[in-house]
Amino acid sequence: MSLTVLCSSTNASDHHWPTKHGAARRFYGTGVSLSSHLDDVTASAGALWLIGTAQAPALWALGVTILVFAALWILSLRKKDCGVVDLYWAFGFAVIGWIEFLAGPARGWEPTLLIVLVSLWSARLGTHLVRRHFGAKGEDPRYRAMRDKGGPGWPMKSFWWVFMLQAIVMWLVATPLHTAFATLGEVAYPVFVWLGALLFAAGFVVETIADTAIARFRSDPANSGKLLTTGLFAWSRHPNYFGEATLWWGLGLLAFGIGGDWMAFFGPLLLHLLLVKVSGVPILGEYLSNRPGYAEYAARTSAFIPMPPKPAAPGIEAGAFERRR
Repeated sequence: MSLTVLCSSTNASDHHWPTKHGAARRFYGTGVSLSSHLDDVTASAGALWLIGTAQAPALWALGVTILVFAALWILSLRKKDCGVVDLYWAFGFAVIGWIEFLAGPARGWEPTLLIVLVSLWSARLGTHLVRRHFGAKGEDPRYRAMRDKGGPGWPMKSFWWVFMLQAIVMWLVATPLHTAFATLGEVAYPVFVWLGALLFAAGFVVETIADTAIARFRSDPANSGKLLTTGLFAWSRHPNYFGEATLWWGLGLLAFGIGGDWMAFFGPLLLHLLLVKVSGVPILGEYLSNRPGYAEYAARTSAFIPMPPKPAAPGIEAGAFERRR
């Protein structure tokens, strides 16, 4: 930049030079052009370096995630239980977040708020999943069914179908963290930071209440096999999934407010689709479809978004059942 400024100021008086110095003027003009191009190249290289430095922590986080899931796979072979993969699902997002928060260029209270919220959610849900895992009798029915279908080659198949798949999905869902913690410069849209935090809080409360209700009912042996149809479950068959999707949309909005990058919404969208169309509502609905009273319960209760229940059909009883996230 200094070369460009110096050359420009000197070149401004070029019209005072005698004609016999025309060759010198042409050489000088070439020097100005070369120095300008050199400055452009240097600036571009610097920008690429900054972008690469900002994105590198996300790649480091991906590497750590793959290594941890590989270690869990080895543990699953020893325990003959693929359910150990769930032990890291929530905690893994906090690990990704802290790697990128500490190593990334983003600064200010807004990125700090994001990592605090992610850590809060991770600690709560992670603790819930750990308690559920160690309180269960045997392998999760979902993974047991996959093991039966996998046949003799299941150990190697589980590495890809269960552990590596979840590692990649986790990293992709974490796009709000990738975009926010790679932000260079000032916050893009402060108002969305606040709106995202409020949306996160709403989803966090719903998910916490739903998970607490599930844990309480499951702890009573008399409720085994019964449908939980009271409280939030009278308004939604899967309020815990709704709460999780909502809080991640909140994190996406918050991250968009920080960096202004639309990719912040890719992770929440992916998680939402997985919960509603793939691994959440459909699988659990199929698992519960043979329970007494489930057809009537499903007919009057929203599958996902909480809504006032339709008039109750006679014969269904409130109770509890062993729900799986």
